[in-house]
Amino acid sequence: MQTQKRFNMAQAEPEGYKTLLAMEKYLSVTMIAPLHKELIKIRASQINGCAYCIDLHTKDARKMGETEQRIYALNAWRDTPFFSREERAILALTEEVTLISYHVSDATYSEAIEVLGEQLTAQVMLAAVAINSWNRIGIATGLMPAAN
Repeated sequence: MQTQKRFNMAQAEPEGYKTLLAMEKYLSVTMIAPLHKELIKIRASQINGCAYCIDLHTKDARKMGETEQRIYALNAWRDTPFFSREERAILALTEEVTLISYHVSDATYSEAIEVLGEQLTAQVMLAAVAINSWNRIGIATGLMPAAN
C-alpha cells in the first residue's frame, strides 16, 4: 500500500484531465444503458484492482436499482444465471478490452456484433477504454475510497 502523498491529477494536469471528462460526457449520451455503463465500470475496475472505482461505481449501480446479488456475482458472471445475453456480451468485451494483451477474441467480437450491433459494440469498447484510463489514474495517484 502506498504511503507517500500523491498529486491530484485534475490539479496537476487540468487540460489532460478535461479530455477524459469530455469522453465521459460523450459516453453519457450513447446507446449504452446507464446500468450497463456501471457494470462495465465495476467489472473493469475489479480486474484492474481499483478500489476507489469499485466503491464509486457499485454505489452508483445500487442507486440505479442494481441488486446486491448481481454486484456480488459480477466477478463470476459466467457462472451465474443473473445476466442477460446482452450483458454477457458487454461483460466479455469489457474483460477482453481490459486484458488487451490477450487480445479481443474473434468469438467475443462476433458475439458482441451479433447481440449489440456495430455501433453499440464500438460504444462499449470506448466505455471500457475510458474506465481503464480512470482506473490507471486512480491507482497511479493512490485514490482511496472513504470509509463509511
